[in-house]
Amino acid sequence: MRASVHDKMAGFTLMEAIMVIVILAVLGALVVSFVNPLKGYFDATRRADLADAADTTLRRMARELHAALPNSVRVSANYLEFLPTVTGGRYRAEQDCSGSCSGDILDFTAPDGSFDVLGTLSVVPTAGQEVVVYNLGIPGANAYASDNSSPIVSATVSSIQITAKQFPLESPTRRFQVVTGPVTFACVGSTLWRYSGYAKQPSQPTNIAAAPLSAATSKAKLATGVDCANTGFAYAAGVTQRGGLVSMRLKMSNGSESVTLLHQVHVANVP
Repeated sequence: MRASVHDKMAGFTLMEAIMVIVILAVLGALVVSFVNPLKGYFDATRRADLADAADTTLRRMARELHAALPNSVRVSANYLEFLPTVTGGRYRAEQDCSGSCSGDILDFTAPDGSFDVLGTLSVVPTAGQEVVVYNLGIPGANAYASDNSSPIVSATVSSIQITAKQFPLESPTRRFQVVTGPVTFACVGSTLWRYSGYAKQPSQPTNIAAAPLSAATSKAKLATGVDCANTGFAYAAGVTQRGGLVSMRLKMSNGSESVTLLHQVHVANVP
């Protein structure tokens, strides 16, 4: 059987093949010109999200450090510990004897269990928090070792009762601070953690799997996707010892994108 004329004419001509190739090339160029900017947009978005997350984390940590008890910041590689203050004021050091002598002073010559606050406290302390007087962060005046601290029994805006204690050193400015339990920022694995609600220790704890950090009642994630090998803390006391500088380096990654932020916080060390 002979093939029909229509069958003989089936197929593509050279011109048609060339036109298809040209059209595919144009479409390919259009796809590439669209995909590359889109990829760049997503990369920029990831970098912006990382930078925002790192900045938010560091600012939160800085806010807490601003309220640290003077001379309580301790740093060891990827661990940063401090004692947060909730309030403070001036204790009565002398009685008012303009008429009959009155007023409850804080006695430094014998164990004392109560004292008056000059003025009023902005925040009323609660039982279990501690009064600290003249913390220098050295042996004999170290709140972590309870040298110069005592638990609060009860308090009002103008007076505080504590477990009777003889504080070792008077504050030249008659100041005291009220602190809660210690807080630790720890970078382990790929997560930055915040630990609190654990017992304070004379030496800084640097193991989340061991006591006292393992017994912390509060363990919160501050950030994930952290490169802990390139994240760390440093602390430098000022020349006059009246202030210190905490440096916090945080590196975060997401896929092929990463950002590194350095944040420095001034902490007051005048007890």
